[in-house]
This record gives sequence, structure tokens and C-alpha cells, in this order.
Amino acid sequence: MALKPVVTLVGRPNVGKSTLFNRLTRSRSALVADFSGLTRDRHYGEGRVGDIPFIVVDTGGFEPVAKSGILHHMAKQTEQAIAESDVVVFLVDARAGLNAHDREIANLLRKLAQTVIVCVNKAEGMSQTSAVSEFFELGLGQPHAISASHGDGVALLVEAALASFKEPASESTEAAEDGESFEPADESEHRIKLAIVGRPNVGKSTLINTFVGENRVIAFDMPGTTRDAIEIEFERDGRQYTLIDTAGLRRRGKVFEAVEKFSVIKTLQAIEACNVVLLMVDAQQEISDQDAHIAGFVVESGRALVVAINKWDNISREQRERIEREYERKLRFLSFAKVHHISALRGQGVNAVLRSVKSAHAAAFSKLSTPKLTRTLEDAVAQQQPPRRGIFRPKMRYAHQGGQNPPLIIIHGNALDSVSDPYKRYLESKFRDVFELAGTPLRIQFKSSYNPYVDG
Repeated sequence: MALKPVVTLVGRPNVGKSTLFNRLTRSRSALVADFSGLTRDRHYGEGRVGDIPFIVVDTGGFEPVAKSGILHHMAKQTEQAIAESDVVVFLVDARAGLNAHDREIANLLRKLAQTVIVCVNKAEGMSQTSAVSEFFELGLGQPHAISASHGDGVALLVEAALASFKEPASESTEAAEDGESFEPADESEHRIKLAIVGRPNVGKSTLINTFVGENRVIAFDMPGTTRDAIEIEFERDGRQYTLIDTAGLRRRGKVFEAVEKFSVIKTLQAIEACNVVLLMVDAQQEISDQDAHIAGFVVESGRALVVAINKWDNISREQRERIEREYERKLRFLSFAKVHHISALRGQGVNAVLRSVKSAHAAAFSKLSTPKLTRTLEDAVAQQQPPRRGIFRPKMRYAHQGGQNPPLIIIHGNALDSVSDPYKRYLESKFRDVFELAGTPLRIQFKSSYNPYVDG
């Protein structure tokens, strides 16, 4: 799977970076990287223009000349985001015009970035020529006039920014239309691509070494030891795997002193590129918001998931009870995922982890027969009817599979727009139990029949 290109928004304060970020991510929830070493103003999200998906990064106001204090740290974070990106969109203000601050940022971008697109924001009501003319002085190519708040020119801007990237083919199967048959791929044909993700120093590299039986990657008791995403192929019990070790930094050009110890972008890309995610949690530490953010992105991406709580052998009974309570409180939305208590260093429990990975992968690519899906739906409705919405009660007629990885079940009937979220979760539970879909998210889509007399 081709990795999504990374687009980073930079510029001085108040030029509209966050407005453009919200425009690009639309209604999708941006992943807020509220981690140690990251500023509160740095956000990650997914954008899409047409059929081109990408990761977009919002940064704080850029003060490249700041030598101390919070502005200095924000500048370092922005520099790191620039180094990790494929394209930098440099925002300037059409109404404020070109100033010395813009020139300082442009000079730095020439040294740090490979591709820079100048974006002249707040150009609504201005002619194209008058909005961009003075910004040619920056020497960074053709400026693009947009209005982030109104959406003018945004699609053309992103198309220009991503012009050099080949449009990736979607690996997810779209929902089948009425009358169309869905032919799932044979799960046995897939090499399992397993991304191992988690906070720094939870033992990801140690676990990989245990899997492959050699010191394939450097494992050292220091957060951030892994410097790049590493793919390792190995075979176990006749099954082929590709392991993706994460938490590295994408180094492009200068290495910064105040770098973050955890690369969010690398983790997002690894999740997008894999079939199954192994989320590792450190039993000796609290389950943090960072763990929850990563887990949430896994669920949103539809990837199969297994959870491994590492260093279980080095904690007391009281600590084990504490972390189990924390897991239930902070990660209860991962109820579909198998949880293992392991010691990556000693190899305890790792074979069971691989078995769960295989099961989760099989569940994600399950073939769900239409007759069995429909019978399960009928049994669920017979046991508990969907609640009425007004005078109408949703009527569900039949179900069929619409996609894999994650499994998508399409339910047809009447008045299905009024099906409540609790009832949808009830149906999900029934389908999981019958088809043994442990370890994978499950999507349910409703399609209501058209009533030709509704407007009569």
C-alpha cells in the first residue's frame, strides 16, 4: 500500500493555518497529538481532495528567530514537522501583505523543505493578480490565492501540492450497490502486515527481536532509539509476516537537537499500510491519552487490532489490578480486541499474541454469506425489535457483505435512517458472536428502499 503523502501547514501566527486545516479535514475528527514533546498547537488529521487522501499537519505560529521560551520550542516542533513532510504549504496573508517575518520563514524553508507551495490566504474579494503579485518576491514559485474560510481555491491548491504523487488505488472495497455481488478476496493469499505501535520505550523493538529470534533491530532502554520505520519479513508456522517497527523519526536533512521522541506521522502511516495493528502498552506506566489517541485512530482506520500489555512480569498484583482498571476506563472502546499480558524480553505470552494476530487478520478478511447474515439479522430482530421513531418502526429485510478489512455489512429495508446507535451496537454484537469476528472493527451500513409514493 502506498503511504499517504504528508502535507504540513506553516506560517506566521494568524494567517489562517487552523482554518485551512479544518477545511481540509472536513468533518473528520483530527487526531490531536497531545504528547510529551509536542506543542498543543500541533494537530494531525486526514484530508482528501477527490480521490487523493493525505495526512495534514497543523503547526503553531512559526517564529524561526526565537532563541528561547515557548516560541523557540514551537519553532523546533515546526521544523521537525517540516522535515517529516512531503509537501509544505506556506501560508501568507493577502490582506496584511508581505513582511519581514514571511521572508525569514521563506529563507528557512529553502534549506529544510523539498517542496514548498506558497498559499496566499484571505484573498476573497480580491483579484488573483493583486492578491499574489508581491509574494513572487519570496522566490518559491507560483503563489496560489485561496480563502480558507470560504473554500475558494482550496481544491486547486491541494491538487497542485500533490501533483507529483501517484493517485493510490483504494484497498478497501466500497459498499456494494443494490443488485451487485461482492466477492471477497481469499484471506489465505494475504501476507500479514503487522504494525507494532505504542509509546516510546514500551518494548516494540524487543518484541520484534523475540518474534524473529535474533537482534534484528536495536533495543535500548532509551525512548526514541528506533530512528525510522523498519519492515522485517519472517515466517512462523508456515505463515508469512511483515513486521513494521515504528516510533522512528523520518530524517530529511538537518537533525535537530530538540526532536520529539515519538513520530506521530510514522505511526499513522504504519497503521494505514498494515492489515493488523499490535498496540503495546507499558504495564509499569499509566495508560495515557496518547495510547487512547493511537487506539482511536486504529479503530477509525478500520484495522484489525491486538493489544499487548508488556512488562507484566515486573509489576505487583496491585499494579496489575490498577492497569486493568485503567484499561477498562480509558480503552473500553477496544472491547473487540484480544488483550495479552506479556514479557517481550523473556518471551512470555508472545506466541499467544501471534495466534491472536492470525485470528484478527482472518476475521478482518472473513467471507460472510448472505443467507447466514440474513438469518442472523432475522433472529436479532425477532429477539429485540428496533425502537419506533415517531409512528414508524424500521423494517429490516435482508443483509449482505459489502467489504472487508474491516468487514462491512449492508442491511436493506425501510425507514432505516431512524435506527438508533444503541440498536446498531446491538446488531453489531449479534453479528460478531455468530461470525466470530473478534479482533476487527465491524461496519454496518443501512440502505432504505425508495418509496415512489412518498411525494405523492
